Amino acid sequence: MKLENRKVIITGAAQGMGGVITRKLADEGADLFLTARTRDPIEELAKELQAKGVKAAFQEGDCTIEKDVEAVVAAALKFFGGRIDVLVNAAGATGPIETPVWEIGADDFTDLLRKNIIGPFLPMKHVMPTMVAQRYGKIVNIGGGSGLRGYRYRAAYSASKWGVRGLTRSAALDAGEYNINVNAIMPGIVETPRMEKLCRVKAEKRGWTYDQVYEEYLAEMPLHRVTYPEDIANAVVFLSCDDSKNITGQEMAIDGGWTA
Repeated sequence: MKLENRKVIITGAAQGMGGVITRKLADEGADLFLTARTRDPIEELAKELQAKGVKAAFQEGDCTIEKDVEAVVAAALKFFGGRIDVLVNAAGATGPIETPVWEIGADDFTDLLRKNIIGPFLPMKHVMPTMVAQRYGKIVNIGGGSGLRGYRYRAAYSASKWGVRGLTRSAALDAGEYNINVNAIMPGIVETPRMEKLCRVKAEKRGWTYDQVYEEYLAEMPLHRVTYPEDIANAVVFLSCDDSKNITGQEMAIDGGWTA
């Protein structure tokens, strides 16, 4: 197992893509501390993992609120016995869909930047001192393919994911001398409930069918298939283990060629 006994914190740990990532990390032997804004899903998943013999704990918290993040990291350090090897920032939000930039509310724009940039920043800020002290760490941020190109009618979302790139690259420069790797995964359209919502809202606004929107996405991808959560989870494992020890400050696009 590639992550045996590694101590991992994961934000957005239970729902959608986050749940698949969490289970994959467990399969690879990691000890896990789960966090998210909503308690029930992470508690249920932690109990599921514990029943399988995985060392897992949880604490609810909003990763955009610093006192929540401080409490989560403190609890994780106590649970892990003072060590944190890996941070996976999987929490995020969608924001306005099929909305031209001149129709996006300023509050909606600001809120999405807070969730998608402050959301990974604060866990990084409070985990990295431990990683610096132990001279080891892996940080994996989940960005998005729209952080590698423009995305029509999704300006707020695209801007937030470009921000994740800047945060990732700059943090990698800050932390490299302490043997800390910081990378981002940039998924394309991932087959999750969030994708279903995206296709449904687009269809409603355009007067299209759901299938027409779905097929439009497929047509933009050279491989003609969407990404699945398992594809992202496999990449998280790679960037969390020492197979990727000489990779830092990079973005891994997993999008069927959407950004090619």
